[in-house]
Amino acid sequence: MKQWILLYLKGVAMGASDVVPGVSGGTIAFITGIYERLLSAIKSFNITNIKLFFTGKFKQFWKNVDGNFLLCLFAGIATSFLSLAKLITYLIEHHPVEIWSFFFGLIIASTVYVGRGVKWNWKTIISLLLFTILAFFITSPQNAPIQVGSNTAYWYIFLCGAIAICAMILPGISGSFILVLLGQYAFILQSLLEINIPVILVFVIGAVVGIISFSHLLTWLFKHHEMITLSALTGFMIGSLNKIWPWKETLQTYIDRHGNEQALIQKNILPNMDNQFVFAALLILLGIALVLGIEYISNLRKKNQNA
Repeated sequence: MKQWILLYLKGVAMGASDVVPGVSGGTIAFITGIYERLLSAIKSFNITNIKLFFTGKFKQFWKNVDGNFLLCLFAGIATSFLSLAKLITYLIEHHPVEIWSFFFGLIIASTVYVGRGVKWNWKTIISLLLFTILAFFITSPQNAPIQVGSNTAYWYIFLCGAIAICAMILPGISGSFILVLLGQYAFILQSLLEINIPVILVFVIGAVVGIISFSHLLTWLFKHHEMITLSALTGFMIGSLNKIWPWKETLQTYIDRHGNEQALIQKNILPNMDNQFVFAALLILLGIALVLGIEYISNLRKKNQNA
């Protein structure tokens, strides 16, 4: 029982990190020593084991996919999602500069964390530059194909779930960060808060399909092109800071399904040097310190294992 409670708490920590755009749940899994088991369990959803399920061999299927482990872990993740959704939604609505400043600091430090693991050469530098430019281009207001709240169709929610979940098994980049780039972060949080069953169900189905489909691809990329993959992730995060910049001016709005006016297209502006700026700067530093603290714990854990 102690083992399962501890695993549940690790899931809670992963969920808490993934609901915040900046810290990856994959990073938490790595630090807490369950990353390889999680990746192995996800990869076990192959044709052979799926056949066991559809032929009624449920016990063998559950054992092969490490079902108890996944159930306990994802129960913890779901607990964090549901409990933190209300707080994050409130902060985004009432304290946008402050909360995005904190997220901005998290992503800066996460970018450094991922970049430090790259062996830099001409290939990885080119990969970094290409993905930095690409991310900056697609997150600019005049170029972004997807704006905040502009698409809440079920097919798009499914796609968002499929893409965002892949970030959960990548140390350094979070699923919530992907949802921010896709313009659905606030919408998904609000859906969790309202217990919008159709939206949550479609999103979860997309996540299941996505993580099963892409786990093998991601494993292959890290196995055969690890440095290029890490440099691409680093560049993507650098360019995407354009999207997370806390100080913005609204250029265009839309009316949400509750009849409230929401920002649709925004551009980055320079902050006013006032008390809010000072507080926001401190929150950026807090976000950086949090990720550095996680990295310190990770390094300490490695030293203890090697001792």
